[in-house]
Amino acid sequence: MYLGADLSYVNELEAKGAVFYDKGTVKNAFEILHDHGANLVRVRLWHTPTWTDYCDLTDVTRTLQRASALGMATMLDIHYSDTWADPAKQIIPAAWRSLTDVHELATAVHAYTVEVLRQLDAQGLMPDFVQVGNEINTEMLMPGPYNGAAIRWERNARLIKAGVSGVREAGSQATKQPKVILHIAQPENIMPWFDDALAAGVQDFDVIGLSYYPKWSTRTVKETGDTIRAAHERYGKPVMIVETAYPWTLETGMIAAGSHLLDADAVVPAYPATPAGQRAFLIELTEATQRNGGIGVVYWEPAWISTPQFASIWENAALFDYRGEVQEGIAFLRHTSPARAPE
Repeated sequence: MYLGADLSYVNELEAKGAVFYDKGTVKNAFEILHDHGANLVRVRLWHTPTWTDYCDLTDVTRTLQRASALGMATMLDIHYSDTWADPAKQIIPAAWRSLTDVHELATAVHAYTVEVLRQLDAQGLMPDFVQVGNEINTEMLMPGPYNGAAIRWERNARLIKAGVSGVREAGSQATKQPKVILHIAQPENIMPWFDDALAAGVQDFDVIGLSYYPKWSTRTVKETGDTIRAAHERYGKPVMIVETAYPWTLETGMIAAGSHLLDADAVVPAYPATPAGQRAFLIELTEATQRNGGIGVVYWEPAWISTPQFASIWENAALFDYRGEVQEGIAFLRHTSPARAPE
């Protein structure tokens, strides 16, 4: 069972003054997560971001080095964009905007994927998992935000397969062959998307990646577990929750009231916005995932706290309180259920 965290922000947060504590002792976030049971670190990669100095290949390399030094497995989340890729937008990198022919664009996707992984492998940092895209519910590599248009599956499948083949090529020449993840946001979207993807010829992947946030989903924790089992049985692939989170408070720290990304609209009655409620949500989700044959749960940005130089819209959904002290929600990293279904 992979239980871990996306720590893409930590390098930047440390540069902006973040300090993390475990029972009053200062430690870095990687050490704290590791010491509490994390066995995987996820990190995002943007192509050529000009609006930030982070999440490019240099920064990603540092994150992978820190995780690997602690013996944790790693997951590289390639966004194939210069900024956030998600269901609302899958925006093509500036470097590829002149490539209007899908064959040329697929060639660029393949070559970029191979080059990134070769550079990491040369440093002994080949990831254990590679996401070909982030929350690719809509069509990849588009010129602007999603406008509601139907996915052009002939084009979309070609681009996805180009990324997958890049992972396979790089892995074939390395000491480690990463597992390919295709990542969809929210459990209610898994079946429709993967049915269409397989019909379009997207076959060569290893893991179904899932984002599950109650704020944006119609499914309960139990229903999410049921979906994990159904997807595994239908597609013959293991399922991993590669993103989840839950607020531990609705009180503000550094930002204005109502500015949290996960605010009152993210709370469901079964899990109050308290440290204990956050812990209960994460443990029940972990149990539901494992009980239904899922292979992992990854918390999204547990260390994205506010600092004197930086106000975080995620401060109330981190696994650290407003003083930087680790909270009880982190207990999910050591929580496994004996009732796991066979893979």
